[in-house]
Amino acid sequence: MPIETIYGQLQGLKSSQLKQLQRLYHQRLPGDRLTTPEFAQRLAAISTDINQPICAYINRRGQVIRVGVGSLSKTQIPPLELPRYGAERLSGIRCVATHLKPESPNDATLTAMALQRLDALVVLTLSGGGFERRGGGATGYVKEAYLAHLVPHPEARWTVSPPLSLDVITKQDFLDLTEGLEEEFRRDYVAQQVSPEHDRVLLVGVMTSNDTAQRFQDGLAELGRLVETAGGEVLQVLRQKRSRPHPQTVVGEGKVQEIALMAQTIGANLVVFDRDLSPAQVRNLEVQIGIRVVDRTEVILDIFAQRAQSRAGKLQVELAQLEYMMPRLAGRGRTMSRLGGGIGTRGPGETKLETERRAIQRRISRLQQEVNQLQAHRSRLRQQRQHQEVPSIAIAGYTNAGKSTLLNVLTNAEIYTADQLFATLDPTTRRLAVPDPVTQEPINLVLTDTVGFIHELPPSLMDAFRATLEEVTEADALLHVVDLSHPAWQSQLRAVMAILSEMPVTPGPALLAFNKIDEVDSNTLAYAQEEYPQAVFISASDRLGLETLRQRLAQLVCYVATS
Repeated sequence: MPIETIYGQLQGLKSSQLKQLQRLYHQRLPGDRLTTPEFAQRLAAISTDINQPICAYINRRGQVIRVGVGSLSKTQIPPLELPRYGAERLSGIRCVATHLKPESPNDATLTAMALQRLDALVVLTLSGGGFERRGGGATGYVKEAYLAHLVPHPEARWTVSPPLSLDVITKQDFLDLTEGLEEEFRRDYVAQQVSPEHDRVLLVGVMTSNDTAQRFQDGLAELGRLVETAGGEVLQVLRQKRSRPHPQTVVGEGKVQEIALMAQTIGANLVVFDRDLSPAQVRNLEVQIGIRVVDRTEVILDIFAQRAQSRAGKLQVELAQLEYMMPRLAGRGRTMSRLGGGIGTRGPGETKLETERRAIQRRISRLQQEVNQLQAHRSRLRQQRQHQEVPSIAIAGYTNAGKSTLLNVLTNAEIYTADQLFATLDPTTRRLAVPDPVTQEPINLVLTDTVGFIHELPPSLMDAFRATLEEVTEADALLHVVDLSHPAWQSQLRAVMAILSEMPVTPGPALLAFNKIDEVDSNTLAYAQEEYPQAVFISASDRLGLETLRQRLAQLVCYVATS
């Protein structure tokens, strides 16, 4: 027997009225019928008596599993408590609700139906005043009824019948209705299905007064690439323009509902926001939407976790993930607030949350020590190179600018390259001989490929990857590679320069190399050549301009040696 909790607006109800509502839990309806005349009239009588609408939620076995006083939107089952099915399934719950006025269900009611993915909604409108007196109590009756249910079409989402008699509603074959609907949803779902190992992602972008339209669009496009690189598939993008993000949910209440509905419609299992979210915002959004919500930083961390190959890279990724996770532990649900038990649990009354936080803090401390040791090791290697008087050049640039491809073609490094963001995490150093500008004798130098930069690189990643980034700050000079074929190349160039300017040690002189000129139109190339006359223009993949690049690197090395 379910717990006889009554939800919703209970103020002013008498104990006898509450008992009438609780008795609804004892009702059992036929599995093949939406409702029965007796159950509908009983709801009508109680609703009239308390002068409030009532919602009864019923599972497919005919059991009443939830009774609420108030509208459907006020009494709905929270998304996280609903059965988690895909877009091809309904929730297995129907609702029979009363409405005091003789009108069809409004948008708020239908939205609540869609958010819960109900099998069906029956709205019983009550008589305007024809009550019978039985034992001193007022008894209303059902005047007419409306049947609403979802449809597998994003433009429509639901359908509502014209007013029907109670007799027609109670004779409706419920099993036939739900089976037919789920077959339609299944066909629609299969038609747009992606690989099961891919996350089905709904992107959400919030444009504030600080953003330009171009920067906002570029940021959303980049987030889509990040999601794809992480192994997800973007099914839909939603946007909202606000003066500033909502402190609780980033977007407004109406947009949260739209996100939840869209996620239901397209069968998304992940919502990704284009900005960093606070732990409270993630909690609030997941409660209201009912599926996992992550921010831009978490997507980048996931890519880094997939890409890290060396022990150093894995160390740094784990450190960044733990530092990101720490403030978010409190949002991980009820399981984290149970009391810890067993040998080694520190102190009576310590919660599992506190135990886990302590363990993570210890792990962070150990990782930081190891990263410090790694930093010292890299520093010794750099000192050895300096002692041998081998000049070093770090290849820096925005992610996916072609840095690794360039190192490969210059030095036959054979490192992994792909048209993906953050294909390279671990620095690779290779020797390169370039001709002396005067004598044409070979000059040896070392080139180091480094992790790509990105707009608003998360601070936790900057901290964790300081050992890697020091390859940039400690190098004698920089080769700054820019993807000239990217629509936002100027913005990417500025982002890299901004990150370099924030580093604790100022990097050495830089040579600007515009890459992928084979994919660029003549106007863009001419503009870049006019704006950056000291730059070199190359195509690493087509081996264009590489001899000029070698000569300019030699000039850069000589300049460093004499300055």
